[in-house]
Amino acid sequence: MKTLGSASVSALRQYVRAAESEGVDTHNLFSKAGLPPNLLDTDDGRINGEQFQHFIRLLCEQTGNPILGLETGDFVQPGSYSVLGYITMSCATLGEAVARIAPFERLVGDMGTTSLAMKGNDIKLSWNCNYTDPVVRPQLVDNVFASWVNYARWLADDQSASPSFVKLSRISPGPELERAYQKRWQCPVTFSANEDSVTLRKTLLETRLRQPDPLLRKTLEAHALSQLASLDTDSDLNSRVRHSIRQQLMHGITRQDMVAEDLGMTSRTLQRKLSQEGVSYQRLLDEVRQKMAENYLRNSELAIPDIALRLGYSETTSFHRKFKAVTGKTPGEFRASGEQA
Repeated sequence: MKTLGSASVSALRQYVRAAESEGVDTHNLFSKAGLPPNLLDTDDGRINGEQFQHFIRLLCEQTGNPILGLETGDFVQPGSYSVLGYITMSCATLGEAVARIAPFERLVGDMGTTSLAMKGNDIKLSWNCNYTDPVVRPQLVDNVFASWVNYARWLADDQSASPSFVKLSRISPGPELERAYQKRWQCPVTFSANEDSVTLRKTLLETRLRQPDPLLRKTLEAHALSQLASLDTDSDLNSRVRHSIRQQLMHGITRQDMVAEDLGMTSRTLQRKLSQEGVSYQRLLDEVRQKMAENYLRNSELAIPDIALRLGYSETTSFHRKFKAVTGKTPGEFRASGEQA
């Protein structure tokens, strides 16, 4: 049986904000969906796709709202897209931001995949939903497209920016509710279509964004690529341990007991579980440290002793020795070479 992958807590949070605005008891929904009550304490965690689908199904049933997905799009924020949201904020044009969706959308979750096609003066973004629940699927597609439109308008600082037209495979919710789509998207919407797609004018993609920052974008994309690699290669436990280590290293801390506590277990339990997966805490720490070190050296002007301190090394010489053992270069030589990932 095909699994539904995982989804970011950031994506879940958008639905929670929408639900709470309607007075829905989300604590009860969390319990029914098997989600921990403190899940929203961080935006960086992930849940499995089956739980996310179940949560949306429960929310649909409780609200009885046939256009729930459309309306939850009103609650999109940059953080709803995890690091992808901040990458798009630093782009120069709307087209540049759109081009970042497909490569990095897995960071938001495995809910579906985006493809782009150019035709004449238009660009079509199609979205293939991976979720199978017949109640959830149309609401999820509506949410994705509504979120795209609202977020694009925010990025471009232009509330009139709209698609040329939208096609939805879902059946029509009825003439009265169809108007809710047209009012929000300000374009024709076709229901019972053979695809789920949004078509935009190429000229719209030339719209300049308000906060272009090429250097920041480069740093964020390097971080995003590292996160994608973790999703591809890590078990769920490995991924959570790496994430916790990264968070601790932001404060120069490398303590295994604090990572274990963050994951709700003892150090001994953590050590045993990692051993069962053929990996050690020290190995994960070394790998996360190395990636962070390379990122700091490529994309920041921090002095090398400051980088060593941030990564929890008590002495700069220890950092030098460890770094050279992995790369064959000292940190200074690595930075001077301008080596890229």
